[in-house]
Amino acid sequence: MPQNVYTIPKNTIEEMRRFYANTLQSTPQGAVFRAKTSNAVITAYKSGKVMFQGNAPAVEAEKWTDKAKESAKAAPKTNKTTVFSPPDTLFTSNHIGSDEAGTGDYFGPITVAAVFVKKEQIELLRELGVKDSKNLTDSTIRKISKDIMNLDLPYSLLILHNEKYNKLQKQGWTQGKMKAMLHHHAINNLLNKIDSNSADGILIDQFCEPAVYKKHIATEKQKLADNTYFMTKAESYSIAVAAGSIIARTSFLSEMDKLSAKTGIALPKGASKKVDQTIARVMKSKGEKALNSYAKTHFANTKKAKNYL
Repeated sequence: MPQNVYTIPKNTIEEMRRFYANTLQSTPQGAVFRAKTSNAVITAYKSGKVMFQGNAPAVEAEKWTDKAKESAKAAPKTNKTTVFSPPDTLFTSNHIGSDEAGTGDYFGPITVAAVFVKKEQIELLRELGVKDSKNLTDSTIRKISKDIMNLDLPYSLLILHNEKYNKLQKQGWTQGKMKAMLHHHAINNLLNKIDSNSADGILIDQFCEPAVYKKHIATEKQKLADNTYFMTKAESYSIAVAAGSIIARTSFLSEMDKLSAKTGIALPKGASKKVDQTIARVMKSKGEKALNSYAKTHFANTKKAKNYL
């Protein structure tokens, strides 16, 4: 039976556990969770290793790691400081932060926001409640986002709509490459709006190894900007990344509202059993081809939804 093993950040493993909430199985000793989909059995261990085994483990792994098409066993991460680790001084200085939303959701687009925060704005943003959007309710996120918009806070927001997402996926782009290019373009757009010398650095919420990120943008003849750093769970340390997270999430929620209105069906977030049932409703109402406009159709949910037709 094919199997792939990856080392994945623990905050991502927790996100995975929530994502697979409706497909969880008995958890083996030493594991955080085990889940089963039509593609693979996913077992996440306390060590940070995640095993994907089954008929199509790479398809399932692609949702969580950029290395699904590389070596079956990724090299373990270390806690050592690298040239891409941000200096502690970055968090209290003028800097750009970039984050995304919608990557694990079947319905809706991927949104990426890059925000430039000056050091004198950091305390005000904290007072407004800006922090990791994963720790905020959607209603609170929308409110804080409005407050952010009232500030002189340069930002760039990009939306990868489902039609384009599915087109790129069929052309061989992994979700990791899509995210890399979205972050890259959002950051470049923002650098064109400000005096690039006024930013002491750029921090990207890390979703893949920096070398892989550089490889992705290099395939499109792009280069990493100077003083670009990567950090997992960066939104917990950088107010700029946290602001980007909130803006990206608000945009994703707004796009989901639009898609729900367009279909006449309340489209749920995530990729749960409820999502599968909703997909079936959309298929009955609009036809399977219509999903191309509303969803990331390569997710296993498309196949699972047919059990409800």
